[in-house]
Amino acid sequence: MSESTQRFEYAEPLFSTAHELKIPLHVGLFLITLFTTTMAGVEWIGKNPLNLLNLGSGLAYSLTLLLILGSHEFGHFFYSLKHRVKATLPYFIPFPVIPGMLNFGTLGAVIRTKTPVPSRKAIFDIGVSGPIVGWILSILVLIFGFTHLPSRSYLLEIHPGYDFATNSVPGTDGLPLAFGSSIIFKLLELVFTNPHTEFVPPMSEIYHYPFLCVGWFGLFVTAMNLLPVGQLDGGHMIYAMFPNAHRRIARIFFFLILLIGLFGLLPLVGLDTGFGWTGWLFWCLILFFVVKLNHPPVFDPSPIDNRRKVVGWLTILIFVVSFSPTPFIILSR
Repeated sequence: MSESTQRFEYAEPLFSTAHELKIPLHVGLFLITLFTTTMAGVEWIGKNPLNLLNLGSGLAYSLTLLLILGSHEFGHFFYSLKHRVKATLPYFIPFPVIPGMLNFGTLGAVIRTKTPVPSRKAIFDIGVSGPIVGWILSILVLIFGFTHLPSRSYLLEIHPGYDFATNSVPGTDGLPLAFGSSIIFKLLELVFTNPHTEFVPPMSEIYHYPFLCVGWFGLFVTAMNLLPVGQLDGGHMIYAMFPNAHRRIARIFFFLILLIGLFGLLPLVGLDTGFGWTGWLFWCLILFFVVKLNHPPVFDPSPIDNRRKVVGWLTILIFVVSFSPTPFIILSR
């Protein structure tokens, strides 16, 4: 089959009108998400997000977070253009900040492809481009965060009674939350910090440090997207690399995530193993009913080249070092 017959040809350009792009909608969602993530950034550092005078202190968090999320989606977008696949601009998804309920101020961002992806090479490039760009930026943000840790007085402004000997705040109410670590997060901490000369915040305080919080969240989002299931980014990659085995791989990982989620229920019956997260059960519902387990076929099934296979294995490594089976931990008092 010649190259000209393998390629999808369109009777219209990739982008014909501003109306088709819905630019006001994309810009509006971005601005709303900028506002909600800025409020979340204020909440994470212990200030009142309803006081608009505090919004400036949340910008380091929001701008860095939107940079990572936006770069991830524009990675998909530009490789869609390269392969002549019609795609929307990113839709940023805002999430309201409720005082006392800590959240990230967003549910992420997505783009939609509006025409078929023509080949395994194209689905591979579109799939891995977003996670790779987002992961690299997350690593850079974490390196900056670890090399620019504030003094202990910063944490004392948030927790005036913080006990640095036990890494706890005696007598406080609220949800005792800790982020779960990952291989790459812990490695960066070991390489770029010195606990003998500076205070390195424990995982129960990471979310008060904007760059560490955003970098951690970037790794978390990357790992979730690289799960090799259906039309997730990892599903695209695995379909392109292992077309004969991608369905089995998807089911194996689906049931692994389901099992990890069930482990998260054990504390409800008095068995706290410190492993698992109930949020994976909700994610399994999304995978099964929305994302779907199977990847649809593409027009051109020609195998990907060795260069892409190397990139694919490196991306699998990114998933392994970034994944945390217990991303959120409720600490006992």
